[in-house]
Amino acid sequence: MKHSLQLKLGAQLTMTPQLQQAIRLLQLSTLDLQNEIQEALENNPMLEITEDLSSLQAEASDSNTQSKEPQSTEDTPTAAAETQGESSSTPESSDNTSDTHADTPEEWSENIPTDLAVDTSWDDIYPNTPSGSGLAQPENDDLDYGSRNASTETLQDHLLWQLNLTPMSETDHTIATAIIDAVEPSGRLSQTLDDIYEGMQKTYPELEEDEVVAVLHRVQQFDPAGVASRSVSECLLLQLKQLPDTLPGFETAQTIINHYLPVLGSRDFKQLMRKLRVKEPELQDAIALIQGLNPRPGDALSEDDVEYVVPDVFVSKTHGRWQVSLNPDIAPKLRINSDYASLVKRADNSSDNTYLKDNLQEARWFLKSLQSRNETLLKVATCIVERQQGFLEHGPEAMKPMVLHDVAEMVEMHESTISRVTTQKYMHTPRGIFELKYFFSSHVATEAGGECSSTAIRAIIKKLIAAENPRKPLSDSKITNLLAEQGIKVARRTIAKYRESLHIPPSNERKQLV
Repeated sequence: MKHSLQLKLGAQLTMTPQLQQAIRLLQLSTLDLQNEIQEALENNPMLEITEDLSSLQAEASDSNTQSKEPQSTEDTPTAAAETQGESSSTPESSDNTSDTHADTPEEWSENIPTDLAVDTSWDDIYPNTPSGSGLAQPENDDLDYGSRNASTETLQDHLLWQLNLTPMSETDHTIATAIIDAVEPSGRLSQTLDDIYEGMQKTYPELEEDEVVAVLHRVQQFDPAGVASRSVSECLLLQLKQLPDTLPGFETAQTIINHYLPVLGSRDFKQLMRKLRVKEPELQDAIALIQGLNPRPGDALSEDDVEYVVPDVFVSKTHGRWQVSLNPDIAPKLRINSDYASLVKRADNSSDNTYLKDNLQEARWFLKSLQSRNETLLKVATCIVERQQGFLEHGPEAMKPMVLHDVAEMVEMHESTISRVTTQKYMHTPRGIFELKYFFSSHVATEAGGECSSTAIRAIIKKLIAAENPRKPLSDSKITNLLAEQGIKVARRTIAKYRESLHIPPSNERKQLV
């Protein structure tokens, strides 16, 4: 075997740390990005927050330049600022300086009196200082309205509060507490009455089951109406009994709940009228009463935490053209600390200087990655808006089919990059806030040889069902025929899949009496 040397040329993508960081920042959501920036601020002394909107672009554009070695200590920004402050000092500035110095922790801590008046407030003595987090705190308290006004009381707390106001014996109070502990967040019991009775017998051997039933009836009178019920029928009956029995259809509604609730669920109104021996107007009144009841009374006190979606880009129409802009409030504005950067010396290999150099380079990489993320997000969002102008003008029915490959060709990027930049990113439009993924959909062929977006088909299905006759709702086959008349070829099973994705029940469950 003969050994030889060969020279080959080829292109290869190397995953450098800078590229890995840029890709990781690109796929982060708004909340994750804020956490990432907060972590970078805490770990890198070279980064700081600035109020200048253009500082991020200015610092990122200088990422390829090298820092110059200062000629002397007087040339640094800190020294220049100190020199300028000494030369321009006046009696007024000296007074302000003394006032500011009096507010330092070392000074005000010595002026705290040993005995405070009864009406003294804590904030009158101790200054209210920020917590020290890197991110700026919002000044407007209205921004936190949801978290401050969200309901924190659980259903059990509400029932126990009413129990403490109800006069009961010690045994009945213990039984009521056990019943309340068995109440689900929906308001119904999670255990049978026999299980509760067997558990109470261990503490009270002489307890009778009738006593547990009597206490249950007292708990069922608590607010909200229908709480501690053992079934859906009992829950609805408890609420119905709190209504005046003179209401139209009251007795019919009571009979339906007791005996014919499954028939009502199947929407077989003819069978209901035949078994109840009532006419359609009376049945309508009874159904209206039942529909006004809540089968899950506990949901009113078990509200979920308020969640908000912060848009990454804004879309607005200006002078007849759609404009796309980034949300400037999704992340704080960062820059490199010039005081620390000026301490870096080019020819110094000490450990301190090496630490400063490494952090300065990491800060520049981080700023450049942030700028790259913003540019890519803006470029992809602009491409989506250009492609989906029909949606912005006319609504979902005008949505065009679009896949990741279409946008990747327009912005000259890989499909994986488009997938990362459109995941958990939101766009604020005049029609609402949508995730960027919402604008991507498959296509369905039309008779004219064109293509129709699946999102547009869903919108058409929703519009057809909204305009249907409640007495004779449209079946999936009928919707298929109606779409075929518009030149859209869709199978019946596809219509059923789209309808289920819209959370629309089948035709037999949409039937109503009008």
